[in-house]
Amino acid sequence: MNDRLRSLVLVALLALGAALATPSLAQEAPPAASPPQPVLWSSLSPEQQRLLARFGSQWSALPPARQQALAHGSERWLSMSLAERDQATERFARWRALPPEQRQALRQRWQRFQALPPNQRNMLRQDFHRFQQLPPAQQQILREQWSRATPAQRQQMVQHAREQRMKHMPGAHHPSAPHLPHH
Repeated sequence: MNDRLRSLVLVALLALGAALATPSLAQEAPPAASPPQPVLWSSLSPEQQRLLARFGSQWSALPPARQQALAHGSERWLSMSLAERDQATERFARWRALPPEQRQALRQRWQRFQALPPNQRNMLRQDFHRFQQLPPAQQQILREQWSRATPAQRQQMVQHAREQRMKHMPGAHHPSAPHLPHH
């Protein structure tokens, strides 16, 4: 693998790891949103009502956030192809098989990711997609390098990766430029 690709992949791993492990990001509260509004059972399509039939008799007693989640989930399910539904079912089975502590840790990571500014979330997604394109053996090597590193080494790796990213971005400025945010 050439040095540039290795740097990009390392950036992806490091940025994702740093973003999900940075305590200050985890403590930032997401912007305040208006309270969820109830979803009327009658506002659901007949297909959604069939899919959510087991909730029908208690629908009005469900919290509005739960109603919205179920309505949105049923919309997504109904819009999926058969192959997508099979994949979703498989992922859900894997999720349910995880120990509760691991599910909680994953929920917390997801919340920290969601708390990031949109541009950072997009960069992490791009980096993750680049990482997924690597051969499995190279992915494993990078995972092992990250897992063996101390927190101080990880921070150095993140800083180095950020510098490498800036070098390879067309029109990018030096990371210490005052108009760029430091994370």
